[in-house]
Amino acid sequence: MFAVFESGGKQHRVIEGEVIRLEKLEGKPGDSVIFDRVMLVGEGDKISVGKPYIDGGKVNAEVLAQAKHKKIKVLKFHRRKNYLRKQGHRQLYTEVRITGISAA
Repeated sequence: MFAVFESGGKQHRVIEGEVIRLEKLEGKPGDSVIFDRVMLVGEGDKISVGKPYIDGGKVNAEVLAQAKHKKIKVLKFHRRKNYLRKQGHRQLYTEVRITGISAA
């Protein structure tokens, strides 16, 4: 069984037991999280599609960690203009394990 749900402005396709990294969510490691913006649930040939969301559709997950991604370097540069700006950024994320999917 798989599902497509929305979190943090992005869509994620998941199966039970999968570990994914999402945009920062509230919660401590060990807490339970429920995603109710489920767009699609499928099992074999049977697929349920919402308009835009499935009524009663839920994806249950458990928070594993709150952390930061690796640092990326942001560089702005204009040649021959004596213009160089360097900046670093580390995006916050929440790592979750999908524990259950229900369509209704």
